[in-house]
Amino acid sequence: MGGHHLGAAKDEQTAVSLVHEAVDGGVTFFDNCWEYHNGKSENWLGKGLKGRRDRVFLMTKVCTHGRDGSLATRMLEESLNRLQTDHLDLWQAHGMGFDNDPELFIRPGGAAEAMLRAQREGKVRFLGFSGHKNPSVHLGMLATGFPFDAVQMPLNAFDATFQSFKALVLPELTRRGIAVLGMKPLSGHGEPIQNGTVTAEESLRYAMSLSVTVTITGMERPEILCQNLSIAQNFKPMSEVEMQALEHRVRSAAADGHFELYKTSIKFDNPEARMAHGFPIDMQSDETKETVLATVNDGHPYPKIQE
Repeated sequence: MGGHHLGAAKDEQTAVSLVHEAVDGGVTFFDNCWEYHNGKSENWLGKGLKGRRDRVFLMTKVCTHGRDGSLATRMLEESLNRLQTDHLDLWQAHGMGFDNDPELFIRPGGAAEAMLRAQREGKVRFLGFSGHKNPSVHLGMLATGFPFDAVQMPLNAFDATFQSFKALVLPELTRRGIAVLGMKPLSGHGEPIQNGTVTAEESLRYAMSLSVTVTITGMERPEILCQNLSIAQNFKPMSEVEMQALEHRVRSAAADGHFELYKTSIKFDNPEARMAHGFPIDMQSDETKETVLATVNDGHPYPKIQE
C-alpha cells in the first residue's frame, strides 16, 4: 500500500479504514515517507496500524536530500513518533534523482552514516533507497558500495520502452540479491488506465509478474482498494509471452515518456529535494503549495532547508 496516496484520502477516518481493510485483505507491506503531505501520511498510517503493527512490514523514507546526517536522525525520530512504533522494518533514502545524489548520500557525515547507526541501534532492520527519475542514478547509488537491502523504482509496461529501470537496474539488483520494490504499476496516477490504453488488472499483473519482492501501489479510495485486493487475491502471473505482448502493444504510447512524467517532468519532483539542490520549484503543483505554505500537523513550521 503506497503511502503518498494514503495522505490524499478525503479524511483521516477514510485513511484509517483503508489501512484496516488492506491489512484484513492480506496486504502486508506498507510504504511511506517523512515528507508525504507534511507528515500527514505517516500520522494516518500510524493510527491505522495501531493494534496491527505486528502484522505488517513497515517502511518509510528519510528526506535529507544530500544534507547532514543529523537531519536524517531527527527525521527518523519524527517518523517513528508519527507511525507509533519503536522500529521500522525498512528505512530508505528518498527520491534519488540527481547525478550527485550518490556522492552526497555517501559523504562523511551524511545520510549513509546516520542510516547505518540507526540500524546498529535497532531502530531499523533493513536499509534501502528509492527514486523514479533516472536508472543511471540508481546504478550510481549501487556503486557507492553501501550495503543496501532494498531498492525502490518504477516498474510497469511503459518503463520497458522508456528510460527503463527494468532493463538497466532490475538485472543488477537480481545479481546482487537486493530486494526489488516495484512502484508506479499504474504509471503514478493511472492516466493510461483512465484513457483506455491498458487496464488496471493487466497493469498490476504485469508489474507483479516481474522478479520483484513487492509491488507498491496507491489506494486513496475504497473502490481502488477493492479493485486492487481482488486482482492480488486472484493473481495469476503473466507468462513471458504475455508480458512481451503487452510491452509491444504500448510501445508507441510509451516512447515519448508522456505516461511516465515522473522521469522527465518537475511535476513529480519533490519540492524539498529541489530546494535542497538549489533548483526552482513548480509553485503550481499541489505538493509544492502544501510543502512551502503549510505547517506540519503539530503546528510548528515545516523545516525547509535548515541544514
